[in-house]
Amino acid sequence: MSAGRNETPVPEVAELEEQERRLVFRRFTHDDAWALGSLLVELARERQAPVAVDIHRGGQQLFHAALPGSTPDNDAWIARKRRVVERYGSASYLVGSRFRAKGTTFEESSRLDPDRYAAHGGSFPVTVAGVGVVGSVTVSGLPQVDDHRLVVEALERFLGD
Repeated sequence: MSAGRNETPVPEVAELEEQERRLVFRRFTHDDAWALGSLLVELARERQAPVAVDIHRGGQQLFHAALPGSTPDNDAWIARKRRVVERYGSASYLVGSRFRAKGTTFEESSRLDPDRYAAHGGSFPVTVAGVGVVGSVTVSGLPQVDDHRLVVEALERFLGD
C-alpha cells in the first residue's frame, strides 16, 4: 500500500513480520508489564494521545490505563484486537495486512465474528524467546497504523532495540 500526500508510508507485511522477529523478550514479568505500560502512558501523554493501554499475559490483565479523551469504546476495541493476537499469534495489524495482501479483508475472509475480533492495528504479541507468545500489549484511540506504531516504538525503547 502506498501513502497519500503528507502521510507516512503504511508498513508492508515484510516490515511487520520483521518487527515481530526483532521485538522479543527474554522474560516477561508483572514488573515488566508495569514498566512497559508506564512507558506507553508516558509516550501517549507527551503526544496528548487520547488512548487506552492494555497489557495481558496468560489471560490476566497486568496493566490498564485510560488517558483523557479515551472512551469505553477503546476498551471494546482493545478486547477485539487482543483476541486476534491470541488467536493468530501475530500483531493485529499484521493479520489484517496479510488478508489485504491477498486482495480480501479480515472481515470478509476470516469467518470470525467482527463483534469479537478486529484485525486493526494496535495489538502486538508479547513473545518470550524459547517460549513463544505469552500475551499482548494493546493501544486503542488513534488511527490503526498510529496505534500500531506507538506500541512498536514503546517495545523498541523498552527492549533497547
